[in-house]
Amino acid sequence: MTLQSLTPELDAFPGTASVWCGPLDGSAVFARAEHHLHYAASTMKVGVMAAAWRAAEAGRLDLDAEIPVHNEHVSAAPGAPVYTNDPAYDSDQQVWDRLGRGAPLRWLIERMIVRSSNLATNLVLGALGPNEQAFAQVNEVWQLAGASRAHTDRGIEDYPARESGISNEVTAADLAALFGALADERLASAAGSAAMIDVLTAQQCRDDLHLGLPTGTRVALKNGWVTGERHSSALIFPPNAAPYLLAACTTGEVSDADACALLGRIAAASWAQLGVN
Repeated sequence: MTLQSLTPELDAFPGTASVWCGPLDGSAVFARAEHHLHYAASTMKVGVMAAAWRAAEAGRLDLDAEIPVHNEHVSAAPGAPVYTNDPAYDSDQQVWDRLGRGAPLRWLIERMIVRSSNLATNLVLGALGPNEQAFAQVNEVWQLAGASRAHTDRGIEDYPARESGISNEVTAADLAALFGALADERLASAAGSAAMIDVLTAQQCRDDLHLGLPTGTRVALKNGWVTGERHSSALIFPPNAAPYLLAACTTGEVSDADACALLGRIAAASWAQLGVN
């Protein structure tokens, strides 16, 4: 099976299925609807992590400092009231267990990635500064990575901002570019880049691209999902071939289980082309 052989299935997808796959040099072996904008869901959290790491390396943040864990966030919509996260909509109870106390920023970044914590994400954004400063830093990450369309302009569950038309969007090509920039150490120092890749490799949400990869494969990955959306982007390290990039985004009328299964087939096809020397 090759990625090209999946084209009829991708064409028949009831919505838009986007894929970018290729080596670290930035040349695609397969790309389809790779510049189509999708709602970012939690894939935007990688940019937030990189912005925090860059701020720490610039001396503006201390990743080991403890910050208050609270659930009131300033909306990106001018004049809107504060908004809150819904614990029932979060996939990480551990952050909520610290509500009203404190947590190290580095730990919050890890929970934002490995368990996709929404509350941790908004706390990390708050640590970057007021909204205008925070989102400028995240969007600088996208620009440095060479992204052409992706942008991050609001926090997670900021419904007043969403209703005002403020959103976060990604493309498969831009997600691959972001992971490529991490691998090429263009967003942080060598040590910082390696540390962020280690966090992504510790990913605990493994129900899409991981399905199509051999057990035990080292994969630095972040995925995101909301109703009608399932995206996943990864830096894949085959044991006997060069590392490669894979990003897949789906927006459409299918169940999350079916979207995950499709992403698993995409990953399996990518492995057949690039994972075996």
